[in-house]
Formats: sequence, structure tokens, C-alpha cells
Amino acid sequence: MSGPAGGTPFEPPVYPYERLIGAKEKAEAHPGGAVDLSIGTPTDPAPVAVAAALATSGAEAGYPFSVGSARYREAAAGWMARRLGVTVDPSTVYACVGTKEFVSTLPQWLRLRRPDLDTVLHPAVSYPSYAMGATLAGCRSVEVPVDDGWRLDLSAVAPADVSRALCLWVNSPGNPAGQLDDLDAAAAWGRAHGVPVFSDECYVEYTWEGPPRTILAGGVDGVVAVHSLSKRSNAAGLRAGFYTGDAALVRYLSEVRKHVGMLVPGPIQAAAAVALDDDVHVDLQRERYRQRLGYFRSVLAVLGVDVAMPGGGFYLWAPAPDGDAWGFTERLAAEGGCLVSPGDLYGEAGAGHVRVALVRDLDRLALVAERMGVDVPGPRPTPRTSGPA
Repeated sequence: MSGPAGGTPFEPPVYPYERLIGAKEKAEAHPGGAVDLSIGTPTDPAPVAVAAALATSGAEAGYPFSVGSARYREAAAGWMARRLGVTVDPSTVYACVGTKEFVSTLPQWLRLRRPDLDTVLHPAVSYPSYAMGATLAGCRSVEVPVDDGWRLDLSAVAPADVSRALCLWVNSPGNPAGQLDDLDAAAAWGRAHGVPVFSDECYVEYTWEGPPRTILAGGVDGVVAVHSLSKRSNAAGLRAGFYTGDAALVRYLSEVRKHVGMLVPGPIQAAAAVALDDDVHVDLQRERYRQRLGYFRSVLAVLGVDVAMPGGGFYLWAPAPDGDAWGFTERLAAEGGCLVSPGDLYGEAGAGHVRVALVRDLDRLALVAERMGVDVPGPRPTPRTSGPA
């Protein structure tokens, strides 16, 4: 757990990926440059129609609604009905500026609502912003232990921490490990203990085991689902997301956020609605990630690293040889010109693993294999066109 001590000036820690500067320099020294698989930033094209909507929305002049335009909220609700099988009233869907800012600012808004509580629960191996959001709000961040499959073990949360909890974060499919948590069980646990559960579902379109799942499937009481177009539509640069769920809770958050001026720009909302309406580009992207995951699993196998296909997401969570994640990171950079992320960036429980983000095309992945002397035939690439023109 972590949190600023009383009276001690806050000194921001080194941003996690800045710890990779040395390895990055080694990778970039290769002819052809680095193959950066360290950050989950999409590199494939967004739908052409999204860019067209961005340029022609006519929404530049006026201030956008903080809650989101009617068009954007309806598109988000329609997408949830089509792809996740849940019906939500568009009036309970609210825009956010991507989801990282939502994650990182949530604890301070919740603490204003419940000043008697001070703890954010989150998976022990997870996206660093869950813990950092707690720290920035002057709260405690408490790790929820995970089992051998990297799934939450909510039975291991100490009663004293439950009694102080502002919220529980779940992330399924998970980053970095790709696990699929039991969202119904998480929701039931939250309701039983009076702890709001926030479900980060930004990788839901890339669910490989079974159908995509949302925490809202079992009802909205006490739960909030958070979604983003960054991964779904290769639109991280748009900074467009939304949240929906428990009516009282999401309305409270939307009102606070109005006062802060958290606004998704009007042209962005117009473009995001177009992306949400189209599923073809997502199906194409699913196939790209499926191919890359399979191919790079084979590359790692030749290097003596046996890694399972994730339950969801586009990361390989690979055990490092001899448990030396930083050593394996340095080796991949020096020999393959490939940059990956050591697992302790996602919590101490992740030490001994590396996360490989399959965000580069097959030609770049094959270049890593070639540099390391690995002979693994690659699949036929999925066409680079992405959705309607």
C-alpha cells in the first residue's frame, strides 16, 4: 500500500516507462531502429470515416457538453447493446477525456462524497494509474492479492481495508496479464460490503475466451463500467471514453466533472460516435492481434519462454528466464532491438515477468525474430484497411 505521509511534500515518482530509457537506447541502435512493444499504444489505422467526421463536424465553435452530446451518448449505448448485450439508458452514459484521467482523478471525487473513507482497492498486478490516482488524492492504495491465474482474490482483502474502501477497481481483460476476472463475483462482493466497484473494460473487444463481458450484465447497482476508444478503434489520440452504471454514482461524478471543466472536444465526440457505430474495423483489428499474439508466442518459445495465450487483450505476459525480467528486457533490446516492459512496473507481484504489447505489424515482429536468429514463419497479414472509407 502507499500514500503520502502527513506533512511530507509530495515528490512525483519516475514515470514507469522512463525507467526503460537505457534499454530503449540499445534497441534504437539497431539498423531499422527499435521495435517498441513496451507500451500499448495502437499503431494501426483508425477508420477513415473517423478522420472525415473529425474534419467536418462543425462542432468547433461552441463549448461541448461535459456529459457528452446526445449523439455520442446514444452511440455508446448502442455499442454496448450490440457488442456486450446490455441495455443502458443513454442519459446515464457520460463522456470522459479518455479513461486515464478518469481513473487518476476518481479517488478525489469519491473522497469528497465520502470524507470518512480513504482507501482505493486495486489488483496487485495492474495498470499503475489505479494506485497513482489514490496517491494523488492523498488516499491509501491497497493491493488486492491475485491467484495463480492473475485473477482477483477478494477473500484476501483485510476487513480493516474493506471498511475504509472508497472503491474497488477491476480490470478484465486485464492489463498486463490478460486474465478474465469473474465480474459477477466482484459486483456481488462490492454490494455485500457497500464498496462501489469500477470496472475498466477497455480491452473488452479483444476477449479471446468466450464472449466479451461487462460488469453491467448483472445489473447496475453499485457498479460503474468504464470504456475507451483508444484500444477498440486505434484512436488513442482522440482521448475519448465514457462511463455508465449506477445512476446515482455516475450522475454525481458527472456533476463534479462539469465544475472542473472536463470536456471532450465537440469534433472528437463526433468522430468517436462514428467509430462506435462501426464494428467492421474492430473485427479486422481482432484478427491482427490474434495473428501477432500467436506469432510472437512462437518466437518466444524458440527463445525458451513458454507463454500462454491471454484470455483477452493484446499483451503476452511472459515469464522471464530465471525470473530475471530486467535482464530479459535488456537482452531483447540488445540482441533483438525489441523493447518490452518488465513486470514490476505493474506491481511487485509482477516481478519475474515481462509484458509484450503486440502493437506492431508482423513485418516488425519478424524483424525481431530475424535479429535474434529465430526462424518462425509468419501468418499472412490482415489488410491494413480499417473500416469504412
